[in-house]
Amino acid sequence: MTETRSLPIVDLSRFRDPDADREQFLADLRYAAHEVGFFYVTGHGVSSGVTDGIMAAAREFFALPVADRLEIENIHSPQFRGYTRVGTEQTAGAADWREQIDIGPERVPIDAGPGDPDWMRLVGPNQWPSARPGLRDAVLTWQDEALRVSREVLRALAAALGQEESYFDAWFDEESSLHVKIVRYPGRKTPVDDQGVGVHKDYGYLALLQQDEVGGLQVQAGDGGWIDATPVPGSFVVNIGEMLEIATQGYLTATRHRVVSPPVGVDRFSIPFFLGPRLDAVVEPLRLPPSLAAEAKGVSDDPDNPLHAAFGENAVVGWLRSHPRVAEKWWADVLARRA
Repeated sequence: MTETRSLPIVDLSRFRDPDADREQFLADLRYAAHEVGFFYVTGHGVSSGVTDGIMAAAREFFALPVADRLEIENIHSPQFRGYTRVGTEQTAGAADWREQIDIGPERVPIDAGPGDPDWMRLVGPNQWPSARPGLRDAVLTWQDEALRVSREVLRALAAALGQEESYFDAWFDEESSLHVKIVRYPGRKTPVDDQGVGVHKDYGYLALLQQDEVGGLQVQAGDGGWIDATPVPGSFVVNIGEMLEIATQGYLTATRHRVVSPPVGVDRFSIPFFLGPRLDAVVEPLRLPPSLAAEAKGVSDDPDNPLHAAFGENAVVGWLRSHPRVAEKWWADVLARRA
């Protein structure tokens, strides 16, 4: 059942405005992040040209013939980059009903040895479709803006948690782990199955989402009900990831969420951006002010989804679980070792 409640709206321009009531802004942000874990962000300064451009590029890519999309299928990438067909990514062991492109930092692969950590194998290049050469520029332009907004939200959260604004900056340099998805959810009949994406949490620091006008994202409330993240024009949806839950000892909680499929004949397009630190980052709990520490719930204890303070390990577990075909082709030795 979904709730009629809505997600909070945070106007990020108040964080930059010297005439705004800073303490009230930080209190509003703290409420949104602590009580809900999901909120809309307005006042972010991203132009409509950038947001319209990425949405147009997404529609153009998914309109390509299947053969052109499969040119960059992720089965060709040890780093899980590229195109995923409908039904081949999994959440909680069930197939997600979406097709997508996964894009990460463009880097040279690391020649990892037997004693090196598994996360080193996630470093590598992206795949770009030859039939849509303009996609790369549209994605990278949008990614730069998504990174800027996410970093500003993270600085505002640091201040709201009683820290220096720069508290989290150390792990977000040129080696930070960014991840973009370009996603299409095709419509299908219900109630046979409406899993666009199954119930899950995000394992980075923050996720930022641009969605179209269709909707389908739902956020789990504290009472177990579901809140529709109804699209708000000109906004992004931001949510707390598992690394922030660990860093704040549960004062901020990574909230469970899902996407339900649109009806037959309707497509939904979305572009999520995931802000992760360097792959070698190990999250250390920050020292909260006593009033906030008293409200920290502790880190979630879910045997089906154990949280790791080492970000690279969290990332490896997530990729291996979500893309079994790629894992079996390129990571068989790791799967055998972890069995």
